[in-house]
Amino acid sequence: MRVTIVGSGYVGLVTGACFAEFGHTITCVDKDQAKLAKLKQGLSPIYEPGLDSLLSQGLKSGRLSFTDNLKEAMVGADAIFLAVGTPTSENSGEADLSYIFAAAEEIAHNLTDYAVVVTKSTVPVGTARKIHAIIRQANPAAKFDVASNPEFLREGAAINDFMRPDRVVIGTEAESARTILKQLYRPLYLIETPIVFTGIETAEIIKYAANAFLATKIAFINEMANLCEAAGADVQDVAKAIGLDGRIGRKFLHAGPGYGGSCFPKDTKALAHTAHQLKVPSRIVEAVIQSNDQRKLHMASRIIEAVGGSGHGKTIGILGLTFKPNTDDMRDAPSLTVIPELQSLGLKIKAYDPVGMDHAKHLFSDVDFCASSTEAVTDCDAIVILTEWNEFRALDLNFLKSIVKSPVLVDLRNIYKPDEIIAAGFDYISIGRPTYSRLR
Repeated sequence: MRVTIVGSGYVGLVTGACFAEFGHTITCVDKDQAKLAKLKQGLSPIYEPGLDSLLSQGLKSGRLSFTDNLKEAMVGADAIFLAVGTPTSENSGEADLSYIFAAAEEIAHNLTDYAVVVTKSTVPVGTARKIHAIIRQANPAAKFDVASNPEFLREGAAINDFMRPDRVVIGTEAESARTILKQLYRPLYLIETPIVFTGIETAEIIKYAANAFLATKIAFINEMANLCEAAGADVQDVAKAIGLDGRIGRKFLHAGPGYGGSCFPKDTKALAHTAHQLKVPSRIVEAVIQSNDQRKLHMASRIIEAVGGSGHGKTIGILGLTFKPNTDDMRDAPSLTVIPELQSLGLKIKAYDPVGMDHAKHLFSDVDFCASSTEAVTDCDAIVILTEWNEFRALDLNFLKSIVKSPVLVDLRNIYKPDEIIAAGFDYISIGRPTYSRLR
């Protein structure tokens, strides 16, 4: 089948590369000439494990191409996917749909044969109906249907999530659209992936509901971590025990500095805004948003406590800046809140991240960016693990002790066992567990 994908960002690239791997002919459209130049060489503008390889394979096979010409890209297309950005509005928290609607109008002017127009971007309920109205108004004779096909891609694991998903959700009322999308996803149907067909509004809500629920689990376990710290309990044991309950599940019960990234912060705010518009406020989601915002600030206070209650004249080495490992995405990363807060309290910051440094340098001021974890912690009053990159899981603690000013490790991801840190001569501060001092 022939597919046009409007937008070559994270979702559009992964979708296009994977559909090409399925054997379809894919044309991705983008207006960014610098990005297009890289893509035509098989180079991904984003860091996502496995994506460069898929791009190269798709280009070599001839099944994947990139262009800035939407009209040409739409010729013969069975489906046109909208995968443009839907950023959060600064003031209201609602999703900014201007890029989606502009793309819909451009599609309308170039639509000559029947095609399914599919929203892949995460959009509020009712968006597909508005897209239908925009196309119909701009081109009354157009033959098309609309559908919603939300993505459930985790950054750092997106290729596997697309190729082996838990489910595929398709919202449409048209049998022609259903047939085309079922054929597109046929390779997944053959391996018995659940294909869930719903109404359009239902599919749009499913994406927001899924992300809001996962964000709720994160906020919940973080609040339990606070309780465990006050009571002298261990949140990891709590999470393990409740996660073994089949009604709860073990995933997303990892205490830490709060959620970030391109999805959870944006989607929870958009869902809360939509709920208010429909006069059914979602108090749980609103509380999750507030709890997560407070969580990031609380992490800064934990670090200040670890260096004696005052930051003046002290330096910390921060390991990890991206919101999670295996991505260079800095959007809503805890570091964006924690680092400025620490600086306002007088701390000097040295920092290192395996792949996020280029983006981070544009987002922080007065930070000493380092070329390695060793350089980042040298002569520091504390080491802070902010993102759980694998290379931070096996630090040479004995060597680090010899180069730090003070042996204090603040582990905001609980990737170490207290006994091994204490044995190496460090004070150890983690999340939802007792603080361990080498002097005890």
